[in-house]
Amino acid sequence: MTKDKKLLVAAIKDGTVIDHIKAGHALKIIRLLDLANHKSLVTVGLNLPSRATKIKDLIKVEGRELTQEETNRIAIFAPQGTINIIKNYEVVKKFHAQIPDVVEYVIVCPNPKCITNHENMDSRFHVVEEKNKIILKCHYCEKSFSEREIKEYKNN
Repeated sequence: MTKDKKLLVAAIKDGTVIDHIKAGHALKIIRLLDLANHKSLVTVGLNLPSRATKIKDLIKVEGRELTQEETNRIAIFAPQGTINIIKNYEVVKKFHAQIPDVVEYVIVCPNPKCITNHENMDSRFHVVEEKNKIILKCHYCEKSFSEREIKEYKNN
Protein backbone atom coordinates (compact mmCIF):
# COMPACT_ATOMS: atom_id res chain seq x y z
CA MET A 1 0.00 0.00 0.00
CA THR A 2 1.49 3.35 -1.01
CA LYS A 3 0.63 6.67 0.50
CA ASP A 4 -0.14 9.59 -1.76
CA LYS A 5 2.29 12.38 -1.09
CA LYS A 6 1.21 15.83 -2.09
CA LEU A 7 2.83 19.21 -1.72
CA LEU A 8 0.58 21.28 0.53
CA VAL A 9 2.65 24.48 0.27
CA ALA A 10 4.36 25.64 -2.94
CA ALA A 11 8.16 25.51 -3.27
CA ILE A 12 10.19 28.73 -3.33
CA LYS A 13 13.20 29.43 -5.53
CA ASP A 14 15.31 31.44 -3.06
CA GLY A 15 14.62 32.38 0.53
CA THR A 16 13.96 30.91 3.95
CA VAL A 17 11.61 28.21 5.19
CA ILE A 18 10.75 28.13 8.88
CA ASP A 19 9.47 24.63 9.56
CA HIS A 20 8.28 22.73 12.64
CA ILE A 21 6.63 25.77 14.21
CA LYS A 22 4.32 24.85 17.07
CA ALA A 23 0.76 24.90 15.70
CA GLY A 24 -0.84 28.29 16.19
CA HIS A 25 2.45 30.22 16.43
CA ALA A 26 3.16 31.10 12.78
CA LEU A 27 1.14 34.31 12.96
CA LYS A 28 3.16 35.48 15.98
CA ILE A 29 6.38 34.91 14.02
CA ILE A 30 4.98 36.82 11.05
CA ARG A 31 4.26 39.78 13.34
CA LEU A 32 7.61 39.46 15.14
CA LEU A 33 9.56 39.52 11.86
CA ASP A 34 7.20 42.04 10.21
CA LEU A 35 6.73 39.68 7.27
CA ALA A 36 3.40 41.30 6.32
CA ASN A 37 5.50 44.19 4.94
CA HIS A 38 7.93 41.91 3.07
CA LYS A 39 7.73 42.83 -0.61
CA SER A 40 7.99 39.26 -1.95
CA LEU A 41 5.93 36.12 -1.52
CA VAL A 42 5.31 34.88 2.03
CA THR A 43 3.47 31.56 2.27
CA VAL A 44 1.97 30.40 5.55
CA GLY A 45 0.79 26.89 6.32
CA LEU A 46 -1.29 26.47 9.45
CA ASN A 47 -2.13 23.15 11.11
CA LEU A 48 -0.22 21.06 8.58
CA PRO A 49 0.25 17.34 9.28
CA SER A 50 3.44 16.42 11.13
CA ARG A 51 4.80 13.00 12.03
CA ALA A 52 6.53 14.33 15.16
CA THR A 53 3.85 16.61 16.61
CA LYS A 54 0.69 15.64 14.68
CA ILE A 55 0.21 19.26 13.50
CA LYS A 56 2.59 22.14 12.83
CA ASP A 57 2.81 25.54 11.17
CA LEU A 58 5.23 26.54 8.42
CA ILE A 59 6.38 29.84 6.88
CA LYS A 60 8.12 30.29 3.52
CA VAL A 61 9.71 33.65 2.76
CA GLU A 62 10.75 34.22 -0.85
CA GLY A 63 13.84 36.34 -1.48
CA ARG A 64 14.93 36.79 2.13
CA GLU A 65 17.51 34.95 4.18
CA LEU A 66 16.88 35.41 7.88
CA THR A 67 19.73 36.67 10.01
CA GLN A 68 21.01 34.70 12.98
CA GLU A 69 19.46 37.32 15.29
CA GLU A 70 16.06 36.86 13.62
CA THR A 71 16.24 33.07 13.88
CA ASN A 72 17.14 33.35 17.56
CA ARG A 73 14.10 35.58 18.15
CA ILE A 74 11.72 33.10 16.60
CA ALA A 75 13.09 30.31 18.79
CA ILE A 76 10.94 31.74 21.59
CA PHE A 77 7.82 30.76 19.62
CA ALA A 78 9.30 27.78 17.77
CA PRO A 79 11.86 26.12 20.06
CA GLN A 80 11.86 23.01 17.82
CA GLY A 81 11.86 25.15 14.69
CA THR A 82 14.03 24.29 11.73
CA ILE A 83 15.41 26.99 9.44
CA ASN A 84 16.04 26.01 5.83
CA ILE A 85 17.91 28.37 3.50
CA ILE A 86 16.82 27.78 -0.08
CA LYS A 87 18.85 28.60 -3.22
CA ASN A 88 17.55 27.65 -6.66
CA TYR A 89 14.85 25.40 -5.12
CA GLU A 90 17.42 23.42 -3.10
CA VAL A 91 18.09 23.43 0.67
CA VAL A 92 21.66 24.73 0.98
CA LYS A 93 21.69 25.19 4.75
CA LYS A 94 19.53 23.70 7.49
CA PHE A 95 19.75 24.42 11.20
CA HIS A 96 17.68 24.68 14.35
CA ALA A 97 16.73 27.97 15.93
CA GLN A 98 18.72 28.60 19.12
CA ILE A 99 16.89 29.98 22.13
CA PRO A 100 18.73 33.19 23.07
CA ASP A 101 19.68 34.13 26.63
CA VAL A 102 18.41 37.68 26.11
CA VAL A 103 15.90 39.29 23.74
CA GLU A 104 16.24 43.03 23.32
CA TYR A 105 14.21 45.73 21.56
CA VAL A 106 11.47 43.68 19.91
CA ILE A 107 9.08 42.48 22.63
CA VAL A 108 6.78 44.89 24.43
CA CYS A 109 6.50 44.10 28.14
CA PRO A 110 2.95 42.91 28.96
CA ASN A 111 3.17 44.62 32.37
CA PRO A 112 1.37 47.96 31.90
CA LYS A 113 3.32 49.40 34.86
CA CYS A 114 6.75 48.54 33.40
CA ILE A 115 8.97 51.56 32.83
CA THR A 116 9.58 50.46 29.23
CA ASN A 117 5.91 51.21 28.50
CA HIS A 118 6.19 54.77 29.83
CA GLU A 119 9.71 55.91 28.95
CA ASN A 120 11.51 55.97 25.61
CA MET A 121 13.69 52.92 26.24
CA ASP A 122 14.20 49.52 24.72
CA SER A 123 12.87 46.40 26.38
CA ARG A 124 15.15 43.60 27.54
CA PHE A 125 14.06 40.11 28.51
CA HIS A 126 16.06 37.26 29.97
CA VAL A 127 14.97 33.95 28.45
CA VAL A 128 14.71 30.79 30.53
CA GLU A 129 13.53 27.37 29.40
CA GLU A 130 11.65 25.58 32.19
CA LYS A 131 10.07 22.15 31.67
CA ASN A 132 9.94 22.64 27.88
CA LYS A 133 8.31 26.06 28.29
CA ILE A 134 9.85 29.41 27.46
CA ILE A 135 9.74 32.04 30.23
CA LEU A 136 10.65 35.67 29.52
CA LYS A 137 11.68 37.79 32.51
CA CYS A 138 11.66 41.56 32.04
CA HIS A 139 14.99 43.09 33.01
CA TYR A 140 13.27 46.23 34.34
CA CYS A 141 10.07 45.22 36.14
CA GLU A 142 11.40 41.70 36.85
CA LYS A 143 8.05 40.07 36.06
CA SER A 144 8.04 36.75 34.21
CA PHE A 145 5.82 35.92 31.26
CA SER A 146 5.15 32.83 29.17
CA GLU A 147 5.51 33.19 25.42
CA ARG A 148 1.69 33.04 25.20
CA GLU A 149 1.45 36.27 27.20
CA ILE A 150 3.55 38.23 24.70
CA LYS A 151 1.16 40.11 22.42
CA GLU A 152 3.02 43.14 21.07
CA TYR A 153 6.28 43.61 19.18
CA LYS A 154 8.41 46.49 17.97
CA ASN A 155 9.90 46.16 14.51
CA ASN A 156 13.41 47.53 14.10
